[in-house]
Amino acid sequence: MAASPVLVDSSWYIGVGRKGGDPLGLLESVAQARDVATCGIVRCEVARGVRSPKALRVFQEAWDVMLYVPTDNRLWRDVESTAWQIDRTLGGALPLADIVIACCARRIGAVVLTFDRHFQKIPGIVAVDRIV
Repeated sequence: MAASPVLVDSSWYIGVGRKGGDPLGLLESVAQARDVATCGIVRCEVARGVRSPKALRVFQEAWDVMLYVPTDNRLWRDVESTAWQIDRTLGGALPLADIVIACCARRIGAVVLTFDRHFQKIPGIVAVDRIV
């Protein structure tokens, strides 16, 4: 059986980059064993912080060949329901972008690669900070 896909959260890209690492290089090895996924929110969050046009093109080219999770009306309905449930069961709100990313991951049965602890609080999400 194939391993679950991995949806890479923006916090992971940013965290690895801040430590001087090459997030896309690290993902190449992950992609040998499983699908690597992205979604619009992650692309935009990461792209905002990329400094040079050349580096942005490199990220865009990598994202363009990843499994892409579209945000259609069905996904937004899942986001609404999940946010509503979390707001009432946790007694506080989580960032909407994290809930969207989590719903994208749930849609494709993906593990979320992240440094953000919010994902641990979202039902149905397996969140890790490394893939072994």
